[in-house]
Amino acid sequence: MKDIILNKLTPSRVRNIVQAGFAAFLLYVGYRFYLWVEFYRSGGVAEYVSRPAAVEGFLPIAALVGLKNWLANGVFDEVHPAGLVILLTIILISLLYRKSFCSWLCPVGTLSEAVGRLGRKVFGRNINLPKWLDYPLMGLKYVLLAFFLYFILIGMDGQAALEFMYSPYNTVADIKMMDFFLNLGSTKLLVILGLIIGSVFIRNFWCRYLCPYGALLGLFSWLSPVKISRNDEECINCGKCTRACPNRIQVASLAKVNSVECTGCLECVSNCPRTEALNLTLLAKKKINPLVFPALVLGTFLLVVTVAKLTGHWETVLTHEYYQQIIPAISSISH
Repeated sequence: MKDIILNKLTPSRVRNIVQAGFAAFLLYVGYRFYLWVEFYRSGGVAEYVSRPAAVEGFLPIAALVGLKNWLANGVFDEVHPAGLVILLTIILISLLYRKSFCSWLCPVGTLSEAVGRLGRKVFGRNINLPKWLDYPLMGLKYVLLAFFLYFILIGMDGQAALEFMYSPYNTVADIKMMDFFLNLGSTKLLVILGLIIGSVFIRNFWCRYLCPYGALLGLFSWLSPVKISRNDEECINCGKCTRACPNRIQVASLAKVNSVECTGCLECVSNCPRTEALNLTLLAKKKINPLVFPALVLGTFLLVVTVAKLTGHWETVLTHEYYQQIIPAISSISH
């Protein structure tokens, strides 16, 4: 029975399980955050739940400003410390294990993949744009990344970063983000529907063309010692690895995959009919068990978060009294 279970646990299936579990956890975090906000909006009538700091993972811009403040002023973000911890953790994971956050943990990546699968089921296939259009569109996420990096890490001085960090808008940025999705107007809804429709027809539409976060992680992942390596002697040139790759990397023609688009999803390994033809390797030599890989990714994530909690770098310094005052007045707070 144990052997049967292990045979069915391909890297692809394990990844789906991890994605579903992490998405369920984030939905739980979002629900608890909603209840926490409702307590203050009800004037203390609703049931009180503690604020889940993990919600700050949805504030990448605030985390980037927090990083700028830390670098310029030597002060770790006290307002959204969990957001900065998560940003640094994801960068570390990319350095160690490629941009595996995108394919194993990112909720947007999980949703995008699910929508893409729906498109394949309904229409029989996803569309691959021609290279002359695909490559320029892929550059858009790097343009967006350059914009944010320039205006925050270069254009913003230390004093401006410090002032923004403690500004009323930044202190409620997480609530503003929640309200954005709970109160979608027609324009916002059309944009989101456009992205969803794009993902139905084009596999990983947002991730491939527009996600600056993924672009940043891809640049760090280029330095990762972990790569997919192909053994030419074992390879039968069936091309299944290339066809399985969600990022359209030509795996079948490479000795090792070092593309910034590689997310370490292991779909190529899962679909290879020869067990020794494709391997996940450390420094292109030592083989890594594909079923151990998610444990390394999750273990690193949980380890850094645990250290952050133990050292006081996870919970905000904003007080209950502060939230009592500012949340009821949040509609009047703008940039």
